[in-house]
Amino acid sequence: MILLTTSRKPTRRIRTFCRDLVRSIPNVVRINRGKLNLDGIAERALESNADRVVIVNRWKGGPGKMELFQTGSKGLTSVSLLMYIAGIKLQREFEGTKAKPIRSLTITTPPEKNPQVAKIAECLSFFLNISMLSINEAVSSYSAAMHISLNASRHIQITFMLLPETVEVGPRIILSHVVWEAEK
Repeated sequence: MILLTTSRKPTRRIRTFCRDLVRSIPNVVRINRGKLNLDGIAERALESNADRVVIVNRWKGGPGKMELFQTGSKGLTSVSLLMYIAGIKLQREFEGTKAKPIRSLTITTPPEKNPQVAKIAECLSFFLNISMLSINEAVSSYSAAMHISLNASRHIQITFMLLPETVEVGPRIILSHVVWEAEK
C-alpha cells in the first residue's frame, strides 16, 4: 500500500492532481496532510499499513516535485528518485474522457530505448510494485498503462492510457529533471 499526501497548504490544483493519481494507480490511499510533519506522516502510513509514501510538494502554486519514501521503524527513508515537475495536465482537462478508477496497471516505455527513461521506469516499477512491459504485451493483460517517454521538447513525460485503445486519460506529468540520491 502507498500513502499519498501533499506539502502543507496545497492548492486546489494539487489536491485534484492527487485525486487523479489515486484513481490512476492501484493501492494508493490519499490523506490530507494538515499540520503533520514527516514523523506524523510516517505514523499515519504505519496506521494505514502503507510501506511507501509519496509527497507532492508545491512550487509557485502548482505541483513542484514528487518525493518518494519507504516507511520503517525509523520513520521515512528517502528513495533515490526525486522528480521535479515542469507541468501537469489533469484528467478533467482531457477531452471526452471519464475518470474511472484503474484496476490493473502496468508501466510501458517506447520501443526506442532512452537510458534515463528506462532508469525512471525501472525505479517507479520497483517503488509502485507494478510490472514493466512493452505496449504490445500490456494490451492483452492490463486495462491501463503508465507510459513513460520523452515528449517533443525532450522532457520526460509520464502519462496514463487506457488499453487496448491507447487513449490518454491522464493525468500527464512532465518532468523538468530528476535527481538521483547519489547526485544530491
